[in-house]
Amino acid sequence: MSETAAHLARRLAQNAEAVCREYLPSGRKSGRYWIVGDVRNSPGRSMFVRLKDSPNGPAGKWTDAATGEHGDLLDVIRETCGLVEFKDVADEARRFLAFPHPELESAPRCGRKTPARTGSPLAAKRLFSMAQPISGTLAESYFRNRGITALHGAGTLRFHPRCYYRPDEHAPTETWPAVIASVTDLDGHQMGAHRTWLDPNGFSEARLGKAPIDTPRRAMGDLLGNAVRFGLAGEIMAAGEGIETMLSLRCVLPDMPMAAALSAAHLAALALPVTLRRLYIVRDDDPAGDEACDSLGARAEAEGIEALTIAPMLGDLNEDLRLRGLDALTASVRVQLAPQDVARFLNTAQLA
Repeated sequence: MSETAAHLARRLAQNAEAVCREYLPSGRKSGRYWIVGDVRNSPGRSMFVRLKDSPNGPAGKWTDAATGEHGDLLDVIRETCGLVEFKDVADEARRFLAFPHPELESAPRCGRKTPARTGSPLAAKRLFSMAQPISGTLAESYFRNRGITALHGAGTLRFHPRCYYRPDEHAPTETWPAVIASVTDLDGHQMGAHRTWLDPNGFSEARLGKAPIDTPRRAMGDLLGNAVRFGLAGEIMAAGEGIETMLSLRCVLPDMPMAAALSAAHLAALALPVTLRRLYIVRDDDPAGDEACDSLGARAEAEGIEALTIAPMLGDLNEDLRLRGLDALTASVRVQLAPQDVARFLNTAQLA
């Protein structure tokens, strides 16, 4: 049996409420509609899914009043599961509907999402799709307690209240709140995710808000060459290791595109846009940071890109921000910028 997209969409629409309960659990039923924040299952009331046929339209159709997006339940499955190819969306729809697979008639009919391979890009996409915007969450408090207030345009960061954590392969799985960061390639395709597990009891200087576990930061997916990105890179951008480091620099340079490569090794291997003409490499004050800065700088220069370094006063820029303050960080960064970039990018509120 080979179902077309229209046929699958109609079958899903006949079970619209069940589809919404499975794939949009952040929402709720309200009369003839399912109300939720958006097609990626964010909490809220902007998007409504029609549960029954009506004079206004057929069941299964949805509209997001905030963005103008609209579609059917196949789009819901695609977005919430982080799928790209129609074949994968169709397979997931068939499993939910307990359809036989067109080529494997004896395939199990579990009606559940196919588990993604642990650590794969698909697993990363699904994790990110299940998280929520950071506004008003413990994740926002975590960043603000580290002195970071420039969280505009930070759609690559989300919050998961109960993210799985396993200390090792033989230990039981735990759950902790976590910041989930999307790792993307130069074309904006999500290739991985980074997790920072947080202390649910609040911020402490000893752990800087991270959960009291052995490895409170882990990445998954295809990371080489990719990064957590803030803004769209053009001729000028900044790149460094940590998310907190780059968000600290964003407090000083709020409009400069930036990328957090997540480690010194990945910073050295960061893919550079063909449009880039000047790259600011943000160095951490340790041997690995020095090596990564030198390696990326040499590669950039070989590609005809001017490479300039931004060095911290202390261990890294977030330490500078927390311990020296925004004014001192601004003054330190200002003298390391190309003169033409001071007026263009520097936070004018700090120029006085």
